[in-house]
Amino acid sequence: MAQKLPGQVYKDRLKMRQMKILIIEDDPGVRLGLSFTLESNGYGIAAAENGIEGIKLFEDKGFDIVITDLRLPGADGIKVLKSIKNISPDTGVIIITAFADVKNAVEAMREGAYDYISKPFNPEELLIVIERFIKYRGIELENIRLKEELKEKKQFQQIVGVSPAMQRIFEIIETVAKTDSSVVIYGESGTGKELVANAIHNLSPRKDKPFLKINCAAIPETLLESELFGHEKGAFTGAAQRKKGKFEAADGGAIFFDEISEMPLLVQAKMLRVIEDHTFERIGSNEPIHVDVRTLYATSKNLKDEVKAGRFREDLYYRLNVIPINLPLLRERKEDIPLLVEHFLKIFSEKTGKPGVTISPLAMERLLAYHYPGNVRELKHVIETAVTLCRGNKIEPCCLPAEIRGTEVKHTVPLICNNFPLSERVKVFEKEIIAHVLEETGGKKKDAAKKLGISRETLWRKLKEYGFPVSNLEDE
Repeated sequence: MAQKLPGQVYKDRLKMRQMKILIIEDDPGVRLGLSFTLESNGYGIAAAENGIEGIKLFEDKGFDIVITDLRLPGADGIKVLKSIKNISPDTGVIIITAFADVKNAVEAMREGAYDYISKPFNPEELLIVIERFIKYRGIELENIRLKEELKEKKQFQQIVGVSPAMQRIFEIIETVAKTDSSVVIYGESGTGKELVANAIHNLSPRKDKPFLKINCAAIPETLLESELFGHEKGAFTGAAQRKKGKFEAADGGAIFFDEISEMPLLVQAKMLRVIEDHTFERIGSNEPIHVDVRTLYATSKNLKDEVKAGRFREDLYYRLNVIPINLPLLRERKEDIPLLVEHFLKIFSEKTGKPGVTISPLAMERLLAYHYPGNVRELKHVIETAVTLCRGNKIEPCCLPAEIRGTEVKHTVPLICNNFPLSERVKVFEKEIIAHVLEETGGKKKDAAKKLGISRETLWRKLKEYGFPVSNLEDE
């Protein structure tokens, strides 16, 4: 069986409850003829002979489609249209008009009418318009549903992404969050390892318990053991009082170990015991302490390679590497870049007090072409800087760092795409040239105009037309 189109699904749903159509027509013959035609095709019909009666009937009962004459006693078709759209913006309004009133019908289209039909018309013509509206409305509803679904999927626990790679990560997070299994999150710097750890904890049964974090690369070896397991008073020079370690403090909750590959071998041995037996002793004590703590780990290195190099215990590796999560590089999921840009624009627009900052197509092209050695963190910093420093409310290529501005962009669309008219391709190309010259002149518009061979006034007009940030041209 062929798969139904969204419009067909909508049509079937509507016909199951008999789609309701209101006819507003003062000519009895036309009114009766339309009613007969539409009822014969399975539609539920109501009719009114003037605009005021039609509006009242719509207020009382509501309809999916309204077919109204443009010239009516009491209230004309335009007034009927405005009233209906005010009550129910999604209702389709079809205007019936005499040939001489086509100009007024076009005005009605601007006011929100779906379509118009000129008298005299064939009933089949009206049926086609109605079917077209049903399909249009069905696709519209499907788009709304998909947008809502996309909205739910594109941001998961503050992690933004719709790429297949990220959707797979989201599925893994949801699955492992329900368990107490040990998780190692692998990924280069800036890929979002800590965000993944946060998501796992926030979705776990331990979400209301402590969630502590420790960076193994940031704490000296001499202090890391005390930081994790605590110490007794007098255990070593400077131990003036008893101190609880992270494991005691996180009892019932979880600990996230960032850069676990940097943990010293001496501490790794003690870590192995606490993971296996859930017990440890404070430094300077022989009294075992039992804890219930889930452990999550992250590393930018390959732990297997670290084991081979003798820098990481093999037994600890197999004990903690129960569920590995490998985060993709940003350049491997470029379809997520526009969503991430939108996400960061919203954050930094609010933070800097510049609501509504957007990004130009040319600047977005530059961002999409860049390779991001610093991954998502680098993109975040780029957008923060651009929002902070741009003088207008639109980020252009000149607002981006030099290494991104200089990225080669392959203009497959729209410069050479046959689906775009020549005028549009010329505009995009012209805008690209202006942006490039502005970069070369350091944003000095007077020099840019001279280099382009146009007057400053012409450059000013084109800058405004293409949405570049502009100031007083005489000043630059």
